[in-house]
Amino acid sequence: MDTARVEELVRELLRELGEDPDREGLRQTPARVARSLTFLTSGHRGTIDEIVHQAVFAQPTHNMVIARDIELYSMCEHHILPFFGRAHVGYIARGRVLGISKLARLVDHFARRLQIQERLTEEVAAAVMESVGADGVGVVVEAQHLCMMMRGVEKQNSMMTTSAVLGCFRRSVATRTEFLTLVGRRHL
Repeated sequence: MDTARVEELVRELLRELGEDPDREGLRQTPARVARSLTFLTSGHRGTIDEIVHQAVFAQPTHNMVIARDIELYSMCEHHILPFFGRAHVGYIARGRVLGISKLARLVDHFARRLQIQERLTEEVAAAVMESVGADGVGVVVEAQHLCMMMRGVEKQNSMMTTSAVLGCFRRSVATRTEFLTLVGRRHL
């Protein structure tokens, strides 16, 4: 990302909004916005292999592994406003497990881009499936969207829930039900 160009565009935007980008409170805003956007869109850079980074370990288990309540912060691609919430990620190991922090890092990777929740949920599920060779994966994301809360319909207590199920989580009602029960969801 060309941060100098982004700074220039932010200065222009401030002028279009009727602000003076040279007033004391706004002088450093273009640089701060450029740094912020670099971080908030860092998920467009890097690969799953770089995130997982040799954290797949042989373990003779074929049981469900779940990480619950992984905080996430993302930016809605439609309005470039934040959405935030939590992800619950589970998989059925097939003799290999993923370092548990890597589940959170995968969520962060896909959340740190201009995103929609539906795609975020599917991307996390596919990345877990691919990185560990799981029998199945389940991901549930619950988030609040500022584009729903601050503008438009202005629904302060709205919560969006999405799920993605792959492999045995899709094929087996019992596996899917076990996952949803363990993450605290009764119906999806």
